[in-house]
Amino acid sequence: MNLNKYMDHTLLKADAQEGAILKLCKEAVDHEFYAVCVNSCYVPLAAKAVAGSQVKVAAVVGFPLGAMHTESKAYEAELAASLGASEIDMVLHVGAMKEGKTAQVQADIEAVVKASAKHGATVKVILETCMLTDEEIVEACKLAKAAGARFVKTSTGFSTGGATVHHVRLMKETVGDSMLVKASGGIRDKETALAMIEAGADRIGASASIAICS
Repeated sequence: MNLNKYMDHTLLKADAQEGAILKLCKEAVDHEFYAVCVNSCYVPLAAKAVAGSQVKVAAVVGFPLGAMHTESKAYEAELAASLGASEIDMVLHVGAMKEGKTAQVQADIEAVVKASAKHGATVKVILETCMLTDEEIVEACKLAKAAGARFVKTSTGFSTGGATVHHVRLMKETVGDSMLVKASGGIRDKETALAMIEAGADRIGASASIAICS
């Protein structure tokens, strides 16, 4: 199995600087990873750095809490897509999800999907599974599907837990072939990555991509 094509090579730390972003992009190109995943301010830099390669740029939006105003989230997504991001990894409004405000959650996702589509970008919805019950995860997957997102994704990697095999399997069982699943957060070795793929992950988000694929 060629794990390289599963990888979103990721750097989202608050203290990340341009040199580290350029290094991330060079590694992604050299190892033929699927994408680099960066904060939205670094999209122009990353897009230029991977130009001419097959590597795509993914930008996180509403990161890492997901609790920003929907219009702000949609604007960030549209701007990132216009600057070269072909994928938008948005954070679910976790508080609204836990309150059962399903219409609000779906509308939040729909706004980002619509804004991203203006520039041809697809959307991954980060559920932050460590904060949700299994029932809430299932419902969140259904809302993401109804809103037109392409992926559901486990985690930001900035909360109390990351991806688990159980959650990936639950998400894949819920969306079936209608959506893709991205596992992210705490995946640092090949064994864990393979377990996530076996459970149904179509993409792996990690900062340890090189170690995972070696």
